[in-house]
Amino acid sequence: MTLSLRPSQALKLWHDVTFDQVRDGVQDLTVRQTAILLTIYMEAPPHTVRGLAKKLGVTKPVITRALDTMGKMELVSRRRDEADKRNVVIQRTLAGALYVEKLGDLVIARCKELPR
Repeated sequence: MTLSLRPSQALKLWHDVTFDQVRDGVQDLTVRQTAILLTIYMEAPPHTVRGLAKKLGVTKPVITRALDTMGKMELVSRRRDEADKRNVVIQRTLAGALYVEKLGDLVIARCKELPR
């Protein structure tokens, strides 16, 4: 199914979803953190700090700070790569999978509310 939205509808959808995230009482993520989280959960692993930094065009400390926040929320975990100790591998968690699924459900619900 193809969904066709006008720019104003797309922005309303984005507004409504982000508004709901801020209001739900759970710690919300920045746009950068959300992009990192969705990359980890929607693209095939393995994911490393170095790889995410390159993909997003940011520095490794930027990724590390985002992962620190997401780690405190238990959305991701990290471990050293046994094959190459320089690499830090980011792992998915159950809490993170549920967070991403809830976000997807929220997008679907808000999309259904858009005027046709």
